[in-house]
Amino acid sequence: MSRCRIIAVAGGTASGKTTLAHELHRVGGAERVQVIPLDSYYHEQLHLSLEERALTNYDQPDAFETKLLRHHLDALRNGHGIDAPVYNFALHCRDKKQVLRVEPVDVVIVEGILALHYPELREVYSYSVFVDTEEELRFKRRLKRDVCERGRTEDSVHDQWSSTVHPMHVRYCAPTRSLATEVMTGESWSEGAVDALWKRILAAVE
Repeated sequence: MSRCRIIAVAGGTASGKTTLAHELHRVGGAERVQVIPLDSYYHEQLHLSLEERALTNYDQPDAFETKLLRHHLDALRNGHGIDAPVYNFALHCRDKKQVLRVEPVDVVIVEGILALHYPELREVYSYSVFVDTEEELRFKRRLKRDVCERGRTEDSVHDQWSSTVHPMHVRYCAPTRSLATEVMTGESWSEGAVDALWKRILAAVE
């Protein structure tokens, strides 16, 4: 390839999209593939108290600084590396001590719940995948992740799911399924399925 290509991996929270993106990174190799989490582009919120940050709706389109992400994707497509922000989920703000260095490799994957929502991002995608997983399994995965990895209580996870996560999924995420190049189930997949997907991506972008 003579130019960095951008692809999207979208799907509901805990659908398996992050796992799939990193499986593609493994199959394609670090010298050819890098992953950018859409979550890294949550707006900076240091001007708010921690309590106010915790109440933010992180599952709706205005939560993300897509203008900065589009600027970074354009830089990668033009052969320039970028320093993507890193988000601290415990403090609900960007980590001031870290950045994610992303180089213009063959394929850069943007993965996130609303990766397919924004027209200005869809303009630069060469391929896209929507990971479709049934709600009950996604909730179980989300509960385990947020309690074990992000320091949340079970009650807070339940409350957030019912108040924002699920309604925003129905309103904003689920409709983007029809915009994807292809749809994969996130309940399970074989290594062969990931290999085949990688080959389809290469065939589409080369």
